[in-house]
Amino acid sequence: MRLLSVNVGRPRANPWKGLPSTGIDKRPVLGPVGVVAPGPKGTGEVGLAGDRAYDVKHHGGRDQAVYAYAREDLDGWEAELGRPLANGAFGENLTTVGLDVNGALIGERWRIGPDVVLEVSCPRVPCATFQGWLEQEGWIKRFTRAAVPGPYLRVIEPGEIRASDPVAIVHRPDHDVTVALAFRALTLEPDLLPRLLVADALPEEDRELVLRRTSR
Repeated sequence: MRLLSVNVGRPRANPWKGLPSTGIDKRPVLGPVGVVAPGPKGTGEVGLAGDRAYDVKHHGGRDQAVYAYAREDLDGWEAELGRPLANGAFGENLTTVGLDVNGALIGERWRIGPDVVLEVSCPRVPCATFQGWLEQEGWIKRFTRAAVPGPYLRVIEPGEIRASDPVAIVHRPDHDVTVALAFRALTLEPDLLPRLLVADALPEEDRELVLRRTSR
């Protein structure tokens, strides 16, 4: 299990949400990249040095500090879409290999390289920017049905990471709420929502959403 690349965004226009900029255009960078815990959502701060979120209402902050996606899943989408997808093409900060990112448990912790520890917090939910960026009509529905969203992660221990760093799972919580299960519950399978409440590491805004939807 290791990082194939560490990807940092280049700001570009975002006509798909009517915002001045988006950071979805992630490109692999050479050398070490600093990783720190950002402040709360709303500031645009994220976990990787040189990167930021521009849709500050929906992205960035402690619970969405870093986004990871597996090269194996990108390869599957390459075959399905019939087009190449470079590392970072889905807007991910970390492109991994050998790591089951969607089978990861909410609250699972990864040590990356010698210093950095990240904690799985929640699945990525697709938006209009993602669909527009890929230029695929109906992409949001297609991506949602596939249920391979990749996780957002919190920064537990800061440091530096770089491409080829090993990834080790150093903690797995005692529940069965995976990234894929949480995604399915939050999107197309609301009957699964009550199961998410056993995951203490679920972001508070997601926990509140679960409670609202299950109290009706």
